[in-house]
Amino acid sequence: MRGLFEPKSIAIVGATPKEGKVGNTLLKNVKKGFKGEIYPINPSHDKILGLKCYNSVLDAPKAELAVIVVPAISVIDVIEECGQKGIKNIVVISAGFSETGRRGAHLEADLIKKSRKYGINLIGPNCLGIMNTHRNLNATFSKSVPPKGNIAFLSQSGAFILAVMDWAESRKIGFSKVVSLGNKAILDEIEFLEYLENDDESKVIILYIEGIKNGNKFINIAKRVSRVKPIVVMKSGRTEAGAKAASSHTGSLAGSYRAFQAAFRQSRIIEAHSVEELFDFSRILSSIQELNGRIAIVTNSGGPGVMAADAIEANNLQLANFSRETLKKLKEILPPESNVYNPVDILGDSDSDRFGKTVKIVSEESDVGAILAILTPTAQINFDKAVEYLIKIKKPVVTCFMVGNTGKSAIEKLENNGIVNFFDPVRAVKSLSAVNIFRVSKNMKHTEAERQNVNKEEAERVIKQVKERRAKIVGSDALKILEAYGIKVIPYGLARTADEAEKIASEIGYPVAMKVVSPHIIHKSDVGCVKINVQKTDVRKTFFDIIMRAEQISTRIDGVLVQKMVNGGKEIIVGMKRDPQFGPLLMFGMGGIYVEIFKDVSFRIAPIDRNDAIEMIRSIKAYNVLKGARGETGVDIDSLVDILLKISQLSIDIPEIIEMDVNPVIVFEKGYYAIDFRIITG
Repeated sequence: MRGLFEPKSIAIVGATPKEGKVGNTLLKNVKKGFKGEIYPINPSHDKILGLKCYNSVLDAPKAELAVIVVPAISVIDVIEECGQKGIKNIVVISAGFSETGRRGAHLEADLIKKSRKYGINLIGPNCLGIMNTHRNLNATFSKSVPPKGNIAFLSQSGAFILAVMDWAESRKIGFSKVVSLGNKAILDEIEFLEYLENDDESKVIILYIEGIKNGNKFINIAKRVSRVKPIVVMKSGRTEAGAKAASSHTGSLAGSYRAFQAAFRQSRIIEAHSVEELFDFSRILSSIQELNGRIAIVTNSGGPGVMAADAIEANNLQLANFSRETLKKLKEILPPESNVYNPVDILGDSDSDRFGKTVKIVSEESDVGAILAILTPTAQINFDKAVEYLIKIKKPVVTCFMVGNTGKSAIEKLENNGIVNFFDPVRAVKSLSAVNIFRVSKNMKHTEAERQNVNKEEAERVIKQVKERRAKIVGSDALKILEAYGIKVIPYGLARTADEAEKIASEIGYPVAMKVVSPHIIHKSDVGCVKINVQKTDVRKTFFDIIMRAEQISTRIDGVLVQKMVNGGKEIIVGMKRDPQFGPLLMFGMGGIYVEIFKDVSFRIAPIDRNDAIEMIRSIKAYNVLKGARGETGVDIDSLVDILLKISQLSIDIPEIIEMDVNPVIVFEKGYYAIDFRIITG
């Protein structure tokens, strides 16, 4: 991969002297800063921009990198020539491939085949190109070049890069590497994450993505890289508009974006929800990557200080506590009307000296990990002088100089010294939360998914029976799969006649619960096909009542499930939907009839480890209810972890299961029962 970013020579296939053409702009950009050899390739010219021009790659000296800008139909022939010449690194800027339809897709398939034949590292096609600011390499057709910096930027959209480069140049935001991924025919974000992991010039990695081809590999690589360098991602196409309704609770709640969110959490990737956040997070992480303590706020204006304090709580950060010694020092230098507790309000009449002394005292407090310094443009404040105090502070500092042109030179001086300034205190705090996510990621121990002691063969036998009778949606039969995986199922039996219902109920013991078994009836309670606390005298009547109601809705009734009645406990749901990009997407949440109303659920990609399972449980809003709130007894959290790990393994072991719901699972102070299970097979 080094030959892509640090080539000693470059061939530009499709270079042209015609102004305004991509081949012309590209050659100018490369020629402007690149110190190695440049070989323009165009059979119609002898020289271009003063450089000797060659008829083909085969006629030119061997280049370490080839950049191709010829029409799509000619690209395959150029790749063949590059392969014969031994050129291993190629950027295809040309469009007209899979993004254009079937014909282009066939061209791209040929491009992939040819590239693999010669072992070529290929970027694109349909891309903007690449930059390496530390080697003065601009192999793109962008008019703007950002300053040198430590942010690596990968993007599926070339147009987005063009906009960002122009903006970054004006804001003096520096980048190390810039890669336009295009159609990702050969190389994608995974290979570049692996490369950037060990790139000393890149301290932060940011990505703009629309889709991922190999979800599991992406998770594994990103999980490893994010322990070394922060990865910030902006994902487009987040809404589920137009998605078809699925046949399970999990299916209806688990859209494709849910899978991306789960993948980001498991990989410890920091997700940005806007362009503003993408660059707020990357800027602060390029200067601050440690947060050894809590946040202190120093301000000359109470309002913005309160805004920041609110944002700290909202973003799962904490305000620092000051020791008696710190409070004493603050009281000695501040007016009596000042607030010496965090946030520290030095008052609107404060000058820069009072501000500087306060910040120094606060920075010496052991509980303080970072300082948020907020200044508004009062007559007494000299922003340039305030900066002189801040750049001497040894702990991380983020500023909110809420000022326009009067503070321009001060803000420039701050950023030249690695201190990021925000106008909005809320944005500043949210950016600090990104630093905290990276801190947690670095310190988290890596554990492997545990193999559970299960009877996979029995589960496969049940699935085989299901497939033989050409069923797609399976109800009570599937309970045997849970039992095979060591998940405790409530005593049950399937009755096809009223006599069978009475026999099963007497063996289980009264009272019982009774519910219809039909692939076409998902929400059984809604249509009166579930009856609870059924006594001995009512079993026969209840059986016929359920069947009669079900026959009005479905043409296929498999019988009535008779189960032991249990009281107490909490209802939860565990489910799975197989995502096309990431594989099994697991769901956990409060279960029963309200799961789709409250939608209090969390997601992860299987396989999960014990830490993932615990995080899934803790992530839902009702976690305190499960833990035990207001004097209530908590439930068996270890049992929930056990169920999640077994369902995770089941979803990996049996790929024929497309969707599944274990709903509800009744969890008690000790132990649990799975009450109902539904699977959809492919």
